Amino acid sequence: MPNSYFQFKQFTIHQDQCAMKVCTDACLFGAWVARKMGSRPLTDDSKSDRRALDIGTGTGLLALMLAQKFDGTIDAIDIQPDAAQQASENAGNSPWSNHLHIHHADLTEWQAEAYDLILSNPPFYEHDLKSPDSQRNLALHDTGLTLLSLFENVIRLLKPNGKFALLLPAFRGKEAIDLAKQWGLTATETMQVCQTEKHTAFRVMFWFEKAKTVGEAKNIRIKENGTYTEAFIELLKDYYLAF
Repeated sequence: MPNSYFQFKQFTIHQDQCAMKVCTDACLFGAWVARKMGSRPLTDDSKSDRRALDIGTGTGLLALMLAQKFDGTIDAIDIQPDAAQQASENAGNSPWSNHLHIHHADLTEWQAEAYDLILSNPPFYEHDLKSPDSQRNLALHDTGLTLLSLFENVIRLLKPNGKFALLLPAFRGKEAIDLAKQWGLTATETMQVCQTEKHTAFRVMFWFEKAKTVGEAKNIRIKENGTYTEAFIELLKDYYLAF
């Protein structure tokens, strides 16, 4: 069984009430987004009018990774009450509780001021067989949120110069790019994620903006020859106890 908690350098993720547990690709995505948006750790006197939204927060992992570096306010929403409750507890026990707000909410009904950044690790397996576990279905499948609906609502909630960071299975990359174009978004950075040098990409991380220039596709490997790559360590060194 997965551990009931995951210890990071500056915060702890308890996950016994959530269908989806902490995983390596989500940690990589959180660190990548935080690196691109972050400027300095939050303190009680570090005020900023920048705003971010984490859609489908689950345990609160991505929101907390972002909070460690982002000098602004973060909202995090989840349609599952148990997940929202656990994320709220994880956030409340963190050093950034004054800047991080967890909400039990449906994205399609969420109303707020526009955001500078929206990030999401959304339901993955839109066309795959579903499990008997309804909470896991909502976490893994698009039972409650399709990719189309995600983009529609991101556009509704994003500032004109805002950024949208998205983690998806690699096989859904083209679908995401095509949907983004429909809403005037361009992938100014695309990062293909591979397990090792022997594997093809299994995840893709997107950085979308309302820009005309398509960014060059890059790639990152988690491990090479059985050890973590320098690129992976560089991104996760502020979070993982092992680095």
